[in-house]
Amino acid sequence: MNSPAATTTSNALARDVSRRRTFAIISHPDAGKTTLTEKLLLFGGAIQMAGTVKARKSSRHATSDWMEVEKQRGISVTSSVMQFAYPPGPAGQTINLLDTPGHEDFSEDTYRVLTAVDAAVMVIDAAKGVEAQTIKLLEVCRLRNTPIITFVNKMDREVREPVDILEEIESVLKIDCAPVTWPIGMGKAFRGVYHLLTDRLQRFTPGEEKRSADGELIEGLDNPRLDELFPDEVKHLRENVELIRGASVPFDLTRFLAGTQSPVFFGSGINNFGVQEILQALLDWAPPPQPREATREDAGTRMVEATEPPFTGFVFKIQANMDPRHRDRIAFLRVCSGRYQSGMKVHHVRLGREMKLANAITFMANERVASDDAVAGDIIGIHNHGQLQIGDTLTEGESLRFKGIPYFAPELFNLARPKDPFKAKQLQKGLKELGEEGAVQVFDPGTGNSILLGAVGPLQFEIVAQRLQSEYKVDAVYDAANLYAARWLTFPDDNTRRKFENDEASRMAKDIDDNPVYLAPNRVNLQLTMERWPNVSFHAIREHGQRMEHA
Repeated sequence: MNSPAATTTSNALARDVSRRRTFAIISHPDAGKTTLTEKLLLFGGAIQMAGTVKARKSSRHATSDWMEVEKQRGISVTSSVMQFAYPPGPAGQTINLLDTPGHEDFSEDTYRVLTAVDAAVMVIDAAKGVEAQTIKLLEVCRLRNTPIITFVNKMDREVREPVDILEEIESVLKIDCAPVTWPIGMGKAFRGVYHLLTDRLQRFTPGEEKRSADGELIEGLDNPRLDELFPDEVKHLRENVELIRGASVPFDLTRFLAGTQSPVFFGSGINNFGVQEILQALLDWAPPPQPREATREDAGTRMVEATEPPFTGFVFKIQANMDPRHRDRIAFLRVCSGRYQSGMKVHHVRLGREMKLANAITFMANERVASDDAVAGDIIGIHNHGQLQIGDTLTEGESLRFKGIPYFAPELFNLARPKDPFKAKQLQKGLKELGEEGAVQVFDPGTGNSILLGAVGPLQFEIVAQRLQSEYKVDAVYDAANLYAARWLTFPDDNTRRKFENDEASRMAKDIDDNPVYLAPNRVNLQLTMERWPNVSFHAIREHGQRMEHA
């Protein structure tokens, strides 16, 4: 029987977990994701003034774009974590917001982030509709049945009809839509959004960088105040609302939580319209931290409940040099159960040893605050001196591993060598750290001074070169490697492994975790090698932290 103290502790944990909302913002590049992130922070009271992504001459940049390279290029190249209370103040719920890179060349970072959240906000450009990267990201969400809130952005531009956008989302993304807000006018005549479920309009001053006091609240579609304010748009609004209420499926919380229906909000992030409605929807509908499947070391799997008292969590991201003055490396850990407390001892499952968790931090992009307390759903940063890798699980004793985070086989390859031969060690160190972070994949072919880099897209190479220069003070020469593909290998036994590595020595390399990798110069070579070695498995995907030598 539980003691009163244990019951009180358990109740406090359950209460704190229920107040967490952890979600990612995803989109195709330029749909306005980072602007929406900034406005959510503004309305959430986390910042006093919104930054800008595009204005490179501006001294103010988006909070979530904190890296120097992001400020220069006006794009997001790494995911950011931001924690704040909403409504602001001690009574508010704790929001963990993860902004992800939109550019497809950095999609691996986004895939990793999506394993650490319980919901996602999908931003769609009202003029362009559903775009390629949105389709890919939704597929990743679908693997985990992640609940999706849709925000149709940029309604202040020349855009397509809202009904057409809803139809496209349903037909292309294969997810049912339930409109929750509806635009009043479009383009230059865009006046705001009407909430279909609460039957009201909240007015704001468009486009303010500082949050103003809440504007006028107008109740009811027949309110004469609407005719007064929007004489040209109100007739069309009333017709549309009547039509949409008759034709669309109403919002169903159960279907939303199952990932089969998405509530749709219209608005303009830059003009503040629709932002507060998204925040409220996250509070009201997004799930608190959910149970997670874990593999046990003694075989079998089990669901880890968020309210279980023993602490568990997994590392989904490593970021090097968040503070360039200290050359630090931070491991981002999603807490899955229990409570983090400063100085606690945990079991590092992969290494099979105990480690102390002290001086953990919470984030506002690159700004950090010491954290003495965190529960399931929270993201904490742990100072990493090489002992933590992406995919690592930390527990309070139990040997289990959370479902892995994927590495995808790269499609592009470069050989990197230092311009100055005396900086070979610096180059090696920089690339090792950036490889552990997942910014690029790093392979050691075991020959010469060159290091083989693999990437999903060419922009990854450019960003890595820029970061090596600015963060590690190393200039490198990059030569295209004449390769078609890299494949991770598993062998049925040690004899087969030794024979394969001996016969194919010129094509072998090791990845950042020392896994054997086969480097194919062309498609025919890969096909013939696979036929020649039918007992050897060639993998295009592996899990972080997974040892690949034996099948």
